[in-house]
Order: sequence, then structure tokens, then C-alpha cells
Amino acid sequence: MRVIQFREALREAMSEEMRQDKSIFLMGEEVAAYNGAYKVSQGMLDEFGEERVIDTPIAELGFAGIGVGAAMNGLRPIIEFMTFNFSLVAIDQIINSAAKMNAMSGGQYTVPMVFRGPTGNAGQLAAQHSQNFENWFANTAGLKVVVPSNPYDAKGLLKTSIRDNDPVIFMESELMYGDKGEVPEEEYSLPIGEAKIVKQGKDITLVSFGKMMKVATQASAELDKEGISAEVIDLRSVRPIDYPAIIDSVKKTNRLVVVEEAWPLAAISAEIAYYIQRHAFDYLDAPVYRINSMDVPLAYAPTLIEATLPNVARTIEAAKAALYI
Repeated sequence: MRVIQFREALREAMSEEMRQDKSIFLMGEEVAAYNGAYKVSQGMLDEFGEERVIDTPIAELGFAGIGVGAAMNGLRPIIEFMTFNFSLVAIDQIINSAAKMNAMSGGQYTVPMVFRGPTGNAGQLAAQHSQNFENWFANTAGLKVVVPSNPYDAKGLLKTSIRDNDPVIFMESELMYGDKGEVPEEEYSLPIGEAKIVKQGKDITLVSFGKMMKVATQASAELDKEGISAEVIDLRSVRPIDYPAIIDSVKKTNRLVVVEEAWPLAAISAEIAYYIQRHAFDYLDAPVYRINSMDVPLAYAPTLIEATLPNVARTIEAAKAALYI
């Protein structure tokens, strides 16, 4: 199977869907003439023209609102934020318009659109450009929130997101656009809300999503060297969450560690910990452990970044604590 970059997988998903459906268009800062801030949309302006690949001013509230209005009137916009940190400027349109319009109109309006772009830290970008918003948007009824971890999932999930009749928040990572992985040339899509068992195990379950899957898989590999068999689950979406997949794994391993980049308060990991302890308590032989970023704004200094973010060592420590080692 061919190997392509994460950014190429996203580009293929958008381009393939746009060729099949002329109601789909891409709008955002630098998506057209500059080929995308991260070159995700490279070449798309040449193929689809300026009516369907649209550069915008630095005005997230404005172009997000245009996208919502377009979706309500029969189009299927893809709105790209240069970073989800900038989505805060547009959050009223996302939360109070896109997410609620179907319910508020009694089903008369659907809002089939995708808001996509990078989330989380991307190296030395400091506090205002390094935040995680997956849990923010997952808190909102009416939205679906997808966070892929590899090129294969990125393409399959983005195609499904574009076809969905509900608004989808599609969250990527600047640090993953160059990642490579196997992606088939033939048509495929992946369902939203179905987790993937990345690695089978019997001693402990590690759950994560997005780029933190790298931490979970590396921790699992290190645990294997010590004779500890960790099962690794990639959620792929955090609204909806595939709780049955986690419960089935916990029934087998009896222990759970959740790795997430966001701050600990009201995080996805907190929700999972509550749910599993509520619905699978009798299968747990230890408390659910959570690995999150430290509860501080992310600094600029590399040493402080390293001390703040989840890492393999902290994940291994939590796994051993759950195993009473």
C-alpha cells in the first residue's frame, strides 16, 4: 500500500469529496493562493477555482458565520482555522448557531459543515497558540468532534465528516502534518464514534486520541519490555465516545489509564474515568489513572514544555501504579 503524509490524506479527502459534490467548498485564511498555512490545500485552488477555495481576511467570526449561513442554505462548507486557538473568536457562531440550529428550528434546518484545523501544542508557540479545545467542543450538544491520529484515519474520518448532516469539529495537529502512513488509493470512509484497538493486551488498557496516541503506543512498547501487556485504544472521536470499546477492554485487563493533552479539569479523561467507574466498577482492580498536561498555560521554553505535557515516563508510572508495581 502507498505511504503518504497526514496533510496529503486530508487534501485527498477534501478533493475527492469536492469532485463528487459541487456544494462543497473550502474557506479560510491562506487556503487558496498560499496553498494553506500547512500546505494541506496545496493545488486545490488550481483545480477547483476561487469560488470553491476561498481566501478570507483574518476574521474568524465573519467567515465562520458565512459558513453557517451557507450550510443552512444547502451548501456543505469546510471552514479551516489556522489554529483552533483562533476559533475562540468564532465560538459564538460554532456554539450558538451551528450546533443549535437544527434543534432550535425543530429540524427544519440542518447545518452540514466541517470546522477543521490544528489543536494543541506545536512546539515553541507559547500559551496563546498551544491550547486544547477537544473537551470544550465535546461539551456542546449538536456537535461531533473528531480527532484522528494517523493519515489513514484522517482521510476516512474527514470524508465521513464532510458527508455528515451535522456540524463536525475536525481537530488535527501541526506536529502531525508531516507524519506518514499507509493509505489505500481506493475509496473508503470510517464511521464517526467507533474506536480502534491499536494493540491487543491483557494487563492494562491505555486509551488516548490524536497525537497523544504516540505517547500511549510508545509507553506500551516500553511496558512490553518489562513483561507488561498493555492494550491500546485510539478513540478517534471524543463526541461521540465509543464507551463499549473501553468497557470491553477493561473487562479483560481490569485497569485503565487515559492519556490526554488537555488540562485536567473537565477533560475528556475525566469524563471517561467517571463513566467507566460508574458502568464498569466491578471489573476494575484499581482506580482509573489520568495523564494530562499540567494545569498551567504552556510556556515557551522547551524544558518547561517537556515538563508540562503528558509523556511516556508519566504514562508508564501510572500504569505501574494501577498494577501495584
